[in-house]
Amino acid sequence: MSVWVACLIALFTWWFATGAILYVIRRADRTGGNAYNVAVFLSVPVLALGVAGVILSTPDVGYAGLYKGFFGALGIWAWIELSFLSGVITGPEREACPEGVKGAPRFWRAWDALAHHEILLLAGMAFIVLATSGAANQIALWTYAILFFARISAKLNLFFGVPRINFEFLPVPLQHLRSHLRQGPITAFFPLSVTVLTFAVACFAHLLATATDPVTTTGFALLTSLSALALLEHWFMVIPLPDAKLWRWMLPAQKRLTAKEDAHGL
Repeated sequence: MSVWVACLIALFTWWFATGAILYVIRRADRTGGNAYNVAVFLSVPVLALGVAGVILSTPDVGYAGLYKGFFGALGIWAWIELSFLSGVITGPEREACPEGVKGAPRFWRAWDALAHHEILLLAGMAFIVLATSGAANQIALWTYAILFFARISAKLNLFFGVPRINFEFLPVPLQHLRSHLRQGPITAFFPLSVTVLTFAVACFAHLLATATDPVTTTGFALLTSLSALALLEHWFMVIPLPDAKLWRWMLPAQKRLTAKEDAHGL
């Protein structure tokens, strides 16, 4: 029973946390002004709780330690994502990529648009690696690692090209990122990505099936579910499914851009 409970917890957390972040950002879009900075500042307790959860989880090999590490890593990740989607921590490049830019120049312009966010993600990884080094409980590290590498893979696929991109969820401060994404046929990187993710899901599923300790079984159930959701998010870029409806119903109406804002990619 604990396996199914863990799977449902992972699924609900993925859905609810994504919706909550989108809701906060959409509200800031409607409010405008300093609302993005306020949202990031008011959510700092989420980051603090995440850090505390990771630290407190490391010596605890019971159920409590398992969930403290899992939700701690998610809390750190959620705050970093909110700071990015709000446009507060992105990169030095805030202008749209000019048409016709290709190859290495296009890649480096895209990197400049995300550089500070990527560095912050890496800093989060470094913190969790240090916090869990030699610890009995490694759930926080594995949770963050799945999110970290899956997100890098997703961003690269969006850069190289995928058939489906939910531009409607792109916040007002990040409208310039449209020019760095490519909507079109998949490249060779997509099958490589889903192959690696499928292998990760299979490895965690095997560890889940062979685990004998209830706590360990629950931990691998969480990781298997999380990696499976990361794989599913990749397939959402290709398969024509109405995945946006999972969150659209819970969001306030989006601010309508003026012609001037749209022309400048704001």
